[in-house]
Amino acid sequence: MRILLFLATNAAVLLLVSIIFHFLGLGNVLRQNGVGLNLDSLLIYSAVFGMSGSFISLLMSKFMAKQSMGVHVIEQPANQTEQWLVQTVARQAQIVGIGMPEVGIFQSPDPNAFATGWNKNSALVAVSTGLLNAMSADEVEAVLGHEMSHVANGDMVTLGLLQGVVNTFVIFFAKIIGFFVDKMLLRSGDDERGGYGVGYFITEMIAQVVLSILATMIVMWFSRWREFRADAGGAQVAGREKMIGALRALQRAHDPQPLPGEMAAFGINSGGMSRLFMSHPPLEERIAALQGQR
Repeated sequence: MRILLFLATNAAVLLLVSIIFHFLGLGNVLRQNGVGLNLDSLLIYSAVFGMSGSFISLLMSKFMAKQSMGVHVIEQPANQTEQWLVQTVARQAQIVGIGMPEVGIFQSPDPNAFATGWNKNSALVAVSTGLLNAMSADEVEAVLGHEMSHVANGDMVTLGLLQGVVNTFVIFFAKIIGFFVDKMLLRSGDDERGGYGVGYFITEMIAQVVLSILATMIVMWFSRWREFRADAGGAQVAGREKMIGALRALQRAHDPQPLPGEMAAFGINSGGMSRLFMSHPPLEERIAALQGQR
């Protein structure tokens, strides 16, 4: 159902953008400036390439997480810690109303955790050995509640959808900018040859880099917003004081390393990045939000 919603939302967005472009007469403006583009076809082309990468990444997220992070999935608990982890996740899954996720542990000295998967009933929740060593059982329970809230809220699909949409528009507008600059350069040189000139390829590459940076800011802003919601969910599942205690425990940690790639957006903690590119809000803001001071 979430995948159908994923596809339907993107189709609706593309239809709306197409209507807006026709209403504003953007196609006529471009043709008057020598940019003979079929905007509908270009938009569909951009959507296919923009959404496919995000969609495939979403479907492969669990496999890639296991491989890249070296996650040991707990099939049969080998000790009390593993047994407690599986039992805690099972109990929280019932509370938030999702299917039982796979539970795993990955080797890292830094306290961290993440959740991933293509839908809420086929997820993976993993914690680091550093987190298990640095936090109390109550704090680990809160971290698990945070990650389970990510799963229950459908954050993996939502963020994948948003990434696909911004990818679509990065490709779309980069090509328009490339066409426009190329035609203007050709026209200034009185060159009436068809096809694409060097100006198109260079400009498109530069535009994609610049637009991708702006798109990343949008995705990271949304990720930070979802993080506050996951904190609130973790507080409901495990208790507000436990969630605050877990965040304070992260503050005591010494500069934990960020998770790689898409894992960072669903982790409990992220490394030092500039404000606009942070996947997580500062810990003090998250604690203040739980305390009702934000």
